Amino acid sequence: MEHLLVGLASIVVLGIAAQWISWRLRIPAILVLLVVGFVAGPVAGFVHPDALLGDLVFPLVSLSVAVILFEGGLSLDIAELRDLGRVIGRLLTVGALVTWALSTVFAILLLGLPPGIALLFGAVLIVTGPTVIIPLLRHIRPTARVGSAVKWEGIVNDPVGAILGVLVFEALIAGGLEAGLSVVLPGMLNAAVMGTLIGLAAAGTVVLLMYRHWLPDYLESPVALALVFMAFAGANHLQQESGLLAVTVMGSALASQKLVSVHGIVEFKENLRVLLIAVLFIILAARLPLTDPDYFGVGSIGFFLALVLVVRPAAVLASTWGSSLNWRERAFIAAMAPRGIVAAAVVSIFALELVEAGQAEAGRLVPLIFVVIVGTVGVYGIFTPLLARLLRVASPDAKGMLFIGGCPWARQAAEILSDLGIEVLIADSNRGNVQAARSAGLRTYHGNVLTEGALDEIERQMDGIGRFLAVTPNDEVNALATVHFRELFDSSLMYQLPPEETERERRQRGIPQHLRGRTLFGDDATYAYITQRLGEGAVVKRTKLTDEFDFDAFRAHYGDDALPLFSVKESGDIIIYTTTSPPSPKPGQTLISLVDPVD
Repeated sequence: MEHLLVGLASIVVLGIAAQWISWRLRIPAILVLLVVGFVAGPVAGFVHPDALLGDLVFPLVSLSVAVILFEGGLSLDIAELRDLGRVIGRLLTVGALVTWALSTVFAILLLGLPPGIALLFGAVLIVTGPTVIIPLLRHIRPTARVGSAVKWEGIVNDPVGAILGVLVFEALIAGGLEAGLSVVLPGMLNAAVMGTLIGLAAAGTVVLLMYRHWLPDYLESPVALALVFMAFAGANHLQQESGLLAVTVMGSALASQKLVSVHGIVEFKENLRVLLIAVLFIILAARLPLTDPDYFGVGSIGFFLALVLVVRPAAVLASTWGSSLNWRERAFIAAMAPRGIVAAAVVSIFALELVEAGQAEAGRLVPLIFVVIVGTVGVYGIFTPLLARLLRVASPDAKGMLFIGGCPWARQAAEILSDLGIEVLIADSNRGNVQAARSAGLRTYHGNVLTEGALDEIERQMDGIGRFLAVTPNDEVNALATVHFRELFDSSLMYQLPPEETERERRQRGIPQHLRGRTLFGDDATYAYITQRLGEGAVVKRTKLTDEFDFDAFRAHYGDDALPLFSVKESGDIIIYTTTSPPSPKPGQTLISLVDPVD
């Protein structure tokens, strides 16, 4: 019992530690998780998932994948299909068929697999999956068009590939490919219908319970999770692997409806997804056998290279031919097809049952799928972020700023930041402020930022934006905007001006600290104070600090009333000054500050 407890705790701790290391080093989390899991499992022998969990390994993996796919479905808003619906549809049909066909051919030619086993392996390789795609997209931060296309393909292809694999498997068991055609076509139709209907019914149940207020707030996420499990298990009972489609449809339906807000469910599932992905990849890597002839065989390496260099580009080319995507966007999509935990789980089950049925060659599928998973995650995880930068379709280090409020001093600061190559977006409901910002060549959004539609529209303009600054004259609006945009920004990158009132008055008015952003510039740097300084002739100015004219010299020249706002390093990184991180700029940095003119 104690050994089991230590083993389970170790998997969770190692997974979360790997996630933290990847965040600190700014590298894809999947790579760190695979390395940590492999070292803890087959190398050190510290973690043994099969010994710890026994027959529960695959059921627990399946339920975890169901939650991850549901969370992925929550990010699939049908409105995204208006622009790229044709491309996404062709990636899910033409692209899937090309991948299946070419993977099957290469499996026969390079791996020497029998046609039936090769056809099964090719079907499973359609799966890319959100367990890998979503963390990579979060790391790369591609532009909205290509990000949406890759996201939709990765999430929806998971159930499609898994269902197709199951049907090919059933065809093999039924007596070969000729007899199996009668199994595959009705099975695909049945899985599509059952998965869609059950997913819509589960989503409708959640919406009804919330719309009628039949659930307290604290039960909304647990009930949604219970319905995810119910939909997954129920659909799988009726048609094997159709549960993956059911939970994906359920998530997308909830994301697309407008009757109730599901932000609480989304936030809960996002946190759960981080934990589940960490645990799943530690388990996956820890189950890898240490040695196998297929790991480093010429055929295995050739097959992996064919997947990356031939199969994926051919599938994308066929799917995007004649579309509005430019060559850079197509090249990025062609460099994003990593395989993950779903492919490993499905292949492991198929291989076990086919070997028991007398098809010994099926036993090779397990090491082969691990070669594909480790290889594609490694190649795409390392090289795709670099390729995205070269193709200019992503902003991995989003340094730009979203200003909520376009007052004069904010526009002056935004102009300086823009001149320094920093992306800036100004959002304001005041038409005069917006027009003045546009006249200065700045990107803008005109409208009430607290509406649901504004959140979606601003998100589509956020290429290169990674920091949030609420600088309106209304403290309540600043606090509400901070809460409203929390799903788009990390809390450590959200800032707002200090309130006009005292701490005691603020507590009495009921604006708790956890609803606020980090306090900008200083406790006295309120909107009224900065506006008054501007009225008295102060300006926002940039100053290049040097060894001869450092920060002390700056203070001596402009006096103690100078208010440092930001500093930009030579690397382009920005430091935003707050009450907890006072200014200490170094020579070589560009200081942006509010200063009085000096003769």
